[in-house]
Amino acid sequence: MALLTAAARLFGAKNASCLVLAARHASASSTNLKDILADLIPKEQARIKTFRQQHGKTVVGQITVDMMYGGMRGMKGLVYETSVLDPDEGIRFRGYSIPECQKLLPKAKGGEEPLPEGLFWLLVTGQIPTEEQVSWLSKEWAKRAALPSHVVTMLDNFPTNLHPMSQLSAAITALNSESNFARAYAEGINRTKYWELIYEDCMDLIAKLPCVAAKIYRNLYREGSSIGAIDSKLDWSHNFTNMLGYTDAQFTELMRLYLTIHSDHEGGNVSAHTSHLVGSALSDPYLSFAAAMNGLAGPLHGLANQEVLVWLTQLQKEVGKDVSDEKLRDYIWNTLNSGRVVPGYGHAVLRKTDPRYTCQREFALKHLPHDSMFKLVAQLYKIVPNVLLEQGKAKNPWPNVDAHSGVLLQYYGMTEMNYYTVLFGVSRALGVLAQLIWSRALGFPLERPKSMSTDGLMKFVDSKSGNHVGLSALSSPITLSHAHRHFLARPVDFLYLLHFKLRVLWTYPSWSLLETSFSRLYMPLSK
Repeated sequence: MALLTAAARLFGAKNASCLVLAARHASASSTNLKDILADLIPKEQARIKTFRQQHGKTVVGQITVDMMYGGMRGMKGLVYETSVLDPDEGIRFRGYSIPECQKLLPKAKGGEEPLPEGLFWLLVTGQIPTEEQVSWLSKEWAKRAALPSHVVTMLDNFPTNLHPMSQLSAAITALNSESNFARAYAEGINRTKYWELIYEDCMDLIAKLPCVAAKIYRNLYREGSSIGAIDSKLDWSHNFTNMLGYTDAQFTELMRLYLTIHSDHEGGNVSAHTSHLVGSALSDPYLSFAAAMNGLAGPLHGLANQEVLVWLTQLQKEVGKDVSDEKLRDYIWNTLNSGRVVPGYGHAVLRKTDPRYTCQREFALKHLPHDSMFKLVAQLYKIVPNVLLEQGKAKNPWPNVDAHSGVLLQYYGMTEMNYYTVLFGVSRALGVLAQLIWSRALGFPLERPKSMSTDGLMKFVDSKSGNHVGLSALSSPITLSHAHRHFLARPVDFLYLLHFKLRVLWTYPSWSLLETSFSRLYMPLSK
């Protein structure tokens, strides 16, 4: 409690609800996460129930036609507890920024980066954990990590040309055989107990993911060598890097940072929303997370850091490793003028440098300041934003997380770019599964938004504007289907149709609209 009070004094009331919640229920004496949740959940249920009773009819925002056609960008339509993305500040995990998490979350002995276990505890409870609580979580995950034999056999028999993300998704789906929730649901468990079984599945899945991911890596890139055994004395990231076959302590530190900062990015991104959506059907965490990984595998979501490395490698190949600012500027302009983008720059929500980029840059400045690829990334950071501002098209000219992560992985010897999204997936489990526990604890219902067709949307807009059929009539040229040809075969019917069109046009005095309508009316008749 003292730590939370100090944090509140230090950081102010930036996220009052989160800090109040944490302070109200802080339970530093307990190291069992499930026990703490059992205390938190009823009080949070009551808080939300009261809030909905008082403000359930409050309008949160408006939806525009552009939002519906534009991927629902900016549309407020989800409740997602674990993180919030501010366009100007970047991501906040339960109210804490990345620098704050780096400062407050427990670290490994002798380490400088936060342990992902601590972040998961924060995402689930809203509380900064103690070292004892993080140690308990590390041991708990180590205890749950073993893979069932059928999953190991399946991974060992995948063809080597099957993408690592396809293997990851398939293995997670196969782990569904171990689902506590699926078994309990089939036996008729009371819905008030859903969260308890979801919690067990999420803990099991997070524990097993490094083993699955390491097995995929060894099979594809290390001739199928053994991943070895889990060491219960090591933290989650350290066990993961050991199983991958990396023994450099700095790489383990990088992995702790990487798994922490990629864990969550509020609820609207593809992987988080997919997990939330599929989970709302009461699919167990294995099925929900496997679906999320299929979304993450898409090139517009999880492939970006790979695209950055490809672009950087091509840049070095064409202009050399030591390139002047002027030549680099010309190369960037050539990229833009050819209709391409500079990968790693811009973000759908952020309007500043991604703080996840910044903390990776700080890691590189500390551990690999003379690496040629890092120096190129740093040089681009000085030049690209100004070029994008000059071009005038980018809403956000600043770098995002993907502009840096691949360079760090390559420096420590992980050059297999196809595998990078698997690391992203292991990390993302922390955020989306923490939210999945709360979704079931709070009784969130099946997600079922209303969809509309283009014609239906046009009619709706017509009715809102008071012009009824006008816009739809003008937007629909006459086509000569067989039925139309039969209808227009009688002159009297053609005159009736023309009369109807003119009545519609009477509400639109603009001659340009009149001319457009007549051209649409007569054009098919001339064919």
